[in-house]
Amino acid sequence: MNYRANIFGFKLLGAHTILSASAVGSMKEEYAPTDIVFPHQFIDRTRHRPDTFFGNGLVAHVGFADPICTGLSSAMSAAARAAGARVHDGGIYICMEGPQFSTRAESNLYRSWGADVIGMTNLQEAKLSREAEICYATMALVTDYDCWHEGHDDVTVETVLAYLAKNAETAQKILRSSIVPASTRTRDCPCASALRYAIITQKAAIPENVKMHLAPIIGKYL
Repeated sequence: MNYRANIFGFKLLGAHTILSASAVGSMKEEYAPTDIVFPHQFIDRTRHRPDTFFGNGLVAHVGFADPICTGLSSAMSAAARAAGARVHDGGIYICMEGPQFSTRAESNLYRSWGADVIGMTNLQEAKLSREAEICYATMALVTDYDCWHEGHDDVTVETVLAYLAKNAETAQKILRSSIVPASTRTRDCPCASALRYAIITQKAAIPENVKMHLAPIIGKYL
């Protein structure tokens, strides 16, 4: 998936907020299939994915200590509770490379790290959204217990799709209910000005072609 193209496209369209939804495996007994988790942290276990707009003569270091827009996540969580979903706020999403599922050793390792859910998406979306000064929050739809749980079958595509189908209607309802509060909220969060002090390269040293290509993202600071 071309995460950079997707986020850049949203920026060109004038989007200031992204509501994300994805299927995840549970790393904890209390997060059962069809539960919804709104994680606030990530651990990156990906290896081959471009995850920044910068380079090629432009250095920028964006703060990412709190990778989720907590105000947006809270709005989505409230909509999820109103829809009758079983909701868990906060927690750690571990983003693995895929496309294979985890080995049992990896699954147990991630549990020892304190991870709450595991998935193959979101991390690059969150990083690039922050660089583009777009608020980002994710709704993690639990479909399985990965492969660590001795009382459940190992994760399979059939299991994931079955629980996704069960969650689909609820997820759509949550997203519909979240759009108005997400689009009208005051963006007083760090997301809205993430690049203010992040660009390290002197303006005069930034190549002209880079300035042109990244104008939708960095233009207001140049």
